[in-house]
Amino acid sequence: MSAQPLYERVKDYVTERIRAGEWRPGARVLSENEFVRELGVSRMTVNRALRELEVAGVLSREPGRGTYVADLPAASQPLEIRNVAADIQSRGHVHRAVPVQVEATAAPPEVAQHFGAGAPQRLFHSVILHLENDRPLEVEDRWVNPAVAPDYLSIDFATTTPNEHLMSVAPLERVEHVVRAIGAEPRIDDLLGVPLGSPVLLIERTTWSRGQPASFARLHHAGSRFELRGVYDV
Repeated sequence: MSAQPLYERVKDYVTERIRAGEWRPGARVLSENEFVRELGVSRMTVNRALRELEVAGVLSREPGRGTYVADLPAASQPLEIRNVAADIQSRGHVHRAVPVQVEATAAPPEVAQHFGAGAPQRLFHSVILHLENDRPLEVEDRWVNPAVAPDYLSIDFATTTPNEHLMSVAPLERVEHVVRAIGAEPRIDDLLGVPLGSPVLLIERTTWSRGQPASFARLHHAGSRFELRGVYDV
């Protein structure tokens, strides 16, 4: 009789199927109840095994959705303006965008300050959910100066990203980045499909074009699915 703890046997079972290519990155694995029936162990044993594999980065567990084989985290160069759709496609994955909110509205003070003393009373505002292989990757909450992109509200953001449109109509002169980890508001957690209070990586990006502030964006990423990576020659 094997002295190996039962939860370790469950972990071995999962990792062997991943190594064999039966479960590929992004694939949904068995539910806890299915593991119990297939392996003849308790649900507590299965739960411990899956939790430890999640901590190790082998699995990704999403409440209400299931357990998936983890991908390598999506990576972005922090000091470049990159199109999220192009980043996703460069990894051989499928990008999909879901416009959540597109409107002209008064900006709250914490947003208006990024547009300076002469900020317009109403700014264009968009919230776009970007998905990679149908898994939420980024919530893009962007405010735009109407003077630099007057057609912004007429763009179909399911097929053209805000970045693509702005780069075509408002050539960049200056960019400022702030990167920090936060506990996001419930709306962001819900869109990203992560548990309430999960760590979220936030990139705040302010851009200038034609001598004036052009846009201010808050780019929210699930901490377990995204990293910033750069290589610099010195």
